[in-house]
Amino acid sequence: MGKGGNQGEGATELEAPMPTFRWEEIQKHNLRTDKWLVIDRKVYNITKWSSRHPGGQRVIGHYAGEDATDAFLAFHRNLDFVRKFMKPLLIGELAPDEPSQDRGKNSQITEDFRALRKTAEDMNLFKSNQLFFLLHLAHIIAMESIAWFTIFYFGNGWIPTIITAFVLATSQAQAGWLQHDYGHLSVYKKSMWNHIVHKFIIGHLKGASANWWNHRHFQHHAKPNIFHKDPDVNMLHVFVLGEWQPIEYGKKKLKYLPYNHQHEYFFLIGPPLLIPLYFQYQIIMTMIVRKDWVDLAWAISYYTRFFITYIPFYGVLGSILFLNFIRFLESHWFVWVTQMNHIVMEIDREPYRDWFSSQLAATCNVEQSFFNDWFSGHLNFQIEHHLFPTMPRHNLHKIAPLVRSLCAKHGIEYQEKPLLRALQDIIGSLRKSGQLWLDAYLHK
Repeated sequence: MGKGGNQGEGATELEAPMPTFRWEEIQKHNLRTDKWLVIDRKVYNITKWSSRHPGGQRVIGHYAGEDATDAFLAFHRNLDFVRKFMKPLLIGELAPDEPSQDRGKNSQITEDFRALRKTAEDMNLFKSNQLFFLLHLAHIIAMESIAWFTIFYFGNGWIPTIITAFVLATSQAQAGWLQHDYGHLSVYKKSMWNHIVHKFIIGHLKGASANWWNHRHFQHHAKPNIFHKDPDVNMLHVFVLGEWQPIEYGKKKLKYLPYNHQHEYFFLIGPPLLIPLYFQYQIIMTMIVRKDWVDLAWAISYYTRFFITYIPFYGVLGSILFLNFIRFLESHWFVWVTQMNHIVMEIDREPYRDWFSSQLAATCNVEQSFFNDWFSGHLNFQIEHHLFPTMPRHNLHKIAPLVRSLCAKHGIEYQEKPLLRALQDIIGSLRKSGQLWLDAYLHK
């Protein structure tokens, strides 16, 4: 313990030598009521504190019993500030002869990835271009203005209404990508300013909840495509994904829907309904149940602005229908873009991989072009975004060649596709999973 006793910020506060733990003991503390994790070989008991974790207790709980060093570095901008909260949670450190990684995770990949992160920092790739994000916000506001002017000048006939709906759907989609930037703390150095602008964009420009988004989306980033940890693969029995789930459903004779046709009914209930039905219900209920009055006030400001703007042209009922048509259009855009990078990749139970390998297994890229960058909010660089979620999106293309080289060094596949093929693969993936379900349902 002599070597480990002087490591970490909390060590000097302990009069006695710091307790040491083995991975076998740490991995036992992965329960909802008992959570330990490891960061930089230091062991922290987060059981009581996790409920106060700003990113939500689930996302930090997903790393209970594991090394969370790379996730910790990925999600937090101001490490010195965050470490102040960690000092009271420190209970010991790994035994000197214990590896830094649990469960035989690849230490060489981890070491190389951390060197890559240091290179990105030296290249100033975590520094944002304020003008980029200001112009992005300006083009969203311009579309909102054009939409109102179209109805004001040309009237509320079918053609102006449809044109305006498409303009507003585009504005909403782009606002969705922009709130994503601020939600990931990738614009300002100080987290507080990112949080403030995030609430304005997702609340006032979109009518949604920043806290709802944070708690849901950070889980996705922490454990992408992992059942029971990534909420984005919780399909509520509507779809079966990957290879393991459809076979399990088939073996157990579970048939909530005819999953061998899911690649067909996806067009009816996937893109059309996610935002206007499921997300909207979930957002409103989350704000009310959690008594999140700040986010609710921001959302109300959006609805107030929208209805004051369009009730004079369409009346109350017409404005409600108009709003839902806009969300119907936006939902298609959102679903196709977000699923082209993930649903086609490995989706399984927890495999306990290192950070780099786990993100590469769950993400793929779409080729770069000005249109693809704009259309997807730079989520065509999904691999790099998942590896470095706080990196401003306009810098993702700069780190991509280095990520590709690291993949080649360790024999990890780096997938990049044309846009149309990526969209087609969504359907192919659903068809494949549906067939696996049918085979297991009929023959196992």
